[in-house]
Amino acid sequence: MIQTAEPAPDNMTDEPLILCEGLVKIYKLEDVELLALQGLDLVVRRGEVMAIVGQSGSGKSTLMNILGGLDRPTAGRVLVGGRDLLQLSERKLNAYRRHHVGFVWQQTARNLIPYLNAQQNVELPMLMAGTRRRERRAWSNELLEAVGIAHRKDHKLDELSGGEQQRVAIAVALANKPDLLLADEPTGELDTVTARTIFDIFHRLNQQLGLTVVIVSHDAQIATHVARVVAIRDGKTSSETLRQPAESTEAIEDGEHQFVEYTVLDPAGRLQVPEEYRDRYGMAGRVTLEATEDGIVIRPVEGDDRPAPRSLVESDEPPPERANLRSRLSRRFGRKGGDGA
Repeated sequence: MIQTAEPAPDNMTDEPLILCEGLVKIYKLEDVELLALQGLDLVVRRGEVMAIVGQSGSGKSTLMNILGGLDRPTAGRVLVGGRDLLQLSERKLNAYRRHHVGFVWQQTARNLIPYLNAQQNVELPMLMAGTRRRERRAWSNELLEAVGIAHRKDHKLDELSGGEQQRVAIAVALANKPDLLLADEPTGELDTVTARTIFDIFHRLNQQLGLTVVIVSHDAQIATHVARVVAIRDGKTSSETLRQPAESTEAIEDGEHQFVEYTVLDPAGRLQVPEEYRDRYGMAGRVTLEATEDGIVIRPVEGDDRPAPRSLVESDEPPPERANLRSRLSRRFGRKGGDGA
């Protein structure tokens, strides 16, 4: 059986496994440069189970690909387990993907090979890594047992339900014994009950293996399954939602929680005001800040009817050409990266 990981020492509980600072990603489409990430900052503690949410085009999938070593940022800093992914050679980046990160995708076709049975799918990454047969068999059995699918290990994909296939996919992702598990919409095609089972498996593996799990989703309801949700909007982290025990004794006994959302203030002092607030109070291009005893009040400028600038990420129209955009961003964030386009 998989042994439960030793609890981290007190001085290690807040050690970040992931640290992103001023992360920028530019995609070049013909003569147009599109900003997918615009100075994103993110910290994920080692051993955490958390989620990243955002609408389509917000930059969350770009961030996942960068964290997984599938893509390189244009500028900024991204550390995973102390490794600066922007500075790794192609050989070292390949080694990082093979040994330190596991992927679970929404589409099982990206996770599994249909003509292999469940156990053969789990053993395939180990076979390619040159792991001995006895070790492959022992570890695949442990993983299939851990995800609750050991009794179906000899079945092929067309003999498994969607939830069973996703359990096998999780076992495949853990075959290389990674430090980090990245899950892209892992329950997007599953019913509510099966989805809850998948989240329970993530938490159990987190406890047993000390695994750090980052789940990418468009569904804000994922907050009911994890302790922290980071929302991305326009290529930047905009808010964090923390799940906390409800204040009333009755609610705690019922296992209920309250959710507190915090707006993220970046190192330059910028924040993103939610669209619903901007619409409600008529905030457009300019606002005023008023210092009070309790904090800062943001007020719209009366009579200011200038339209707010449209986002480059969510815009349906191609962004305008931006002369020397790459060089200006590189100077702003203090370094240059590979083009990664």
